[in-house]
Amino acid sequence: MRTPRWKLVTYALVLLAGLMAVLPSLLPPAQLAALPVWVSEYKVTLGLDLRGGSHLVLEVDGRSLVQERLDSLAADARQRLLEAGFRDLSVRVTGEAVIATLADPSQRSGALETLQDLVSSVRGIGFATGQPDLALAAEGEREIRLALTETGLQDRINAAVEQSLEIVRHRIDEIGVAEPTIQRLGADRILVQLPGVQDPARIKTLLGSTAKLSFHRLSYAGQVGSGVFTLPDRTSGERLRLERHATLTGERLIDAAPGFDAWTGEPIVTFRFDSAGARIFARFTQAHVGEPFAIVLDGKVLSAPVIREPILGGSGQISGGFTVQEATDLASLLRAGALPAPLTVVEERTVGADLGSDAIAMGAWTGLAGFALVFLFMVALYGGWGLIANFALLLNVVLTFGALSWLGATLTLPGIAGIVLGIGLAVDANVLINERIREETRKGMSAFGALDAGFRRAYATIVDSNVTTLIATALLFMVGSGPVRGFAVTMGLGIAISMFTAVSVVRVLMEWVVRARKLKHLYIATPVYLVPDGTRIPFMRVRSFGIGLSILLSLASLVLFIKPGLNYGIDFRGGIQIEVHTPGPADLAALRSGLNALNVGEVTLQNFGNEATVLVRAERQAGGEAAQTKAVEQMKTEISKVAPGAKFLRVEVVGPKVSGELVKAGIMSLVLASLAMLAYIWFRFEWPFAIGAIATLALDVTKTLGFFALTGLDFNLTAIAALLTLIGYSVNDKVVVYDRMRENMRLYKQTGLREIIDRSINETLGRSLYTSATAFLAMLPMAFMGGSAVESFAVPMLFGIVIAASSSVFIAAPILLFLGDWRKRRRTAQTQVQTAPVEFQRFS
Repeated sequence: MRTPRWKLVTYALVLLAGLMAVLPSLLPPAQLAALPVWVSEYKVTLGLDLRGGSHLVLEVDGRSLVQERLDSLAADARQRLLEAGFRDLSVRVTGEAVIATLADPSQRSGALETLQDLVSSVRGIGFATGQPDLALAAEGEREIRLALTETGLQDRINAAVEQSLEIVRHRIDEIGVAEPTIQRLGADRILVQLPGVQDPARIKTLLGSTAKLSFHRLSYAGQVGSGVFTLPDRTSGERLRLERHATLTGERLIDAAPGFDAWTGEPIVTFRFDSAGARIFARFTQAHVGEPFAIVLDGKVLSAPVIREPILGGSGQISGGFTVQEATDLASLLRAGALPAPLTVVEERTVGADLGSDAIAMGAWTGLAGFALVFLFMVALYGGWGLIANFALLLNVVLTFGALSWLGATLTLPGIAGIVLGIGLAVDANVLINERIREETRKGMSAFGALDAGFRRAYATIVDSNVTTLIATALLFMVGSGPVRGFAVTMGLGIAISMFTAVSVVRVLMEWVVRARKLKHLYIATPVYLVPDGTRIPFMRVRSFGIGLSILLSLASLVLFIKPGLNYGIDFRGGIQIEVHTPGPADLAALRSGLNALNVGEVTLQNFGNEATVLVRAERQAGGEAAQTKAVEQMKTEISKVAPGAKFLRVEVVGPKVSGELVKAGIMSLVLASLAMLAYIWFRFEWPFAIGAIATLALDVTKTLGFFALTGLDFNLTAIAALLTLIGYSVNDKVVVYDRMRENMRLYKQTGLREIIDRSINETLGRSLYTSATAFLAMLPMAFMGGSAVESFAVPMLFGIVIAASSSVFIAAPILLFLGDWRKRRRTAQTQVQTAPVEFQRFS
């Protein structure tokens, strides 16, 4: 028994690549600069929850986009029809369509032919390429209807998002934020992550402004609606009458810069047009000397100066009582260009730098503490052989960080939780292998024979148990967002890498020890016997009590789920959550009084960790996402007024649309995970095994929900991550027992199902207890010292690990026994019917 040399070389190269990938993250900047670029560029990126900063999700206003398109379509249709000789017609926007009404019904076919030129084919949506962007149809005798098709609408939104993405990137670059992350998120959203930005109010204003600049003549005649409209003046608030048709728009601008007026010294913005824009501006100012004209930005008149003389150079200036900061921001907006549609902040999460550094320290210490507990436990279980498992565990952590570096993934606080939990779960494979080797040695096999049989027979179980956890992790990655995805990535990498370190690296090391020490038999001594050899506990005798108690606890959990119910976090109910640190003990009464006076709905305050830290929550605001943003600024201003010097450690704002989507995604992920587990176990085993696992899973999940309701822990995305992880872990535990049952059914064909189940549980009892203990010990420090960001994950995980381990014995196995007995009786009855006389069959 010897591992081929090519495998050894492959293992060595994998380990070397992992170590090289981790190295840049461990070295200080001075030494990092000495490394080759292809090495130093791979470095673990810290998430905003670890280094501080702002996370914004912006949504393109589709309704505004459609309205603008319909307005332009109405203008184009009117112009085309007039140029074609149609008179006495009206073109208006009605609902989500443009209606053209003709004077003469006989003109309809000609008008349809004329307007057909407005229809074009969509290019760039992939499957929809070549489809028309407009639907053109006759209505009645004199009306023609034009409307955007679904394909045309998708094309407009897609183009608007792509254009907005570039404009947002330019605006952020103008501000000078270091290492921003700007990327598309779904069909109509943009993710903006800004490291180090603690107060995103200014940035939200910049990103929320469409910056559509236009120049209009002031109108002193005509009715509003017939080519005339009114807009408020920015400084005085007076509504001015303007001609609807813009003389010039900001699309012709090529530069804008802040400056100061030479006469008054007030901040202004100077601008310059391109050559075509300069000609239009020159002709306009020549023709209207002595008349006022309005400079309009996003529906407000910035200023309405009088044209003193023709402006022939293509440049001008905008004044309007700006501050220096406002002039700078306006110049930045104009340089970056106008957004095609307004952007609304639908989600905002800001973490202070102090909280981020505390999270890093906490994650490091709880991770080390968890590793130390698992390390000591493995040595207590397997002595010197446990050291080999611990070495593989250390390699697993190193390679996980290396994979994060190579993939360019972001490490978040839940990601650290995933690594910590992975430490506990990664030992599972080593426990399975060691227990198998001990069984083969007790049968009298030689050292190499036991080693080979132990790895070979444990391999299928390791794969089956890990695949179930990976299924839950994959679903979590698909439906999660931000830090929760970070958890899914680290958890998935840790599990996948553990299969390599446990099966490949550990095998090579154990072979080397056996060969170096020339062992005849491979005895894995256990300094601490938790499950003595030859244990024969009759678990199935208490099966009725186990199932009855489980059902009773699940029913009680359902009652708790109804009342008092779950304490839904901001992710699912929407609203505002602010963590504040005041210079001294917080005056909750003064803060509550000040915040209640804002009329932002129900506001709750509670001390969080210490007397100087307060968690402030406000309900979801009526009026959509814009109302949420306005309310959070009001609350921060009031808090600063009541408690001068207060620091905002964390600010979270989730709009109603996002919270509704997160609820659906959370429910869907749990349902899909359960169905995926059902399908996999049905495929790998038989339907009674699958039914038993899913029934047990339902009972495990209901108990965990009851635990959330009883403890009042926040039920948020992190809680969904805990539930999905528990689903994977619970099925993982049951797969190991099921695998042994299937094996024993083949070995002991004449033995009753009850005896086989009892034997299988006893044979895998050590593995179940040891794996549960390592996962429990790994999470224990994080549950007690991890802080609010991970308590909704770590604390329920401790409860769930205990529930999952016990349910494998007292619920899943009895259900399997019941289904097995039922199937056996059914087959016996069918056999008796088939062998009975014809008269009896006919009578029955």
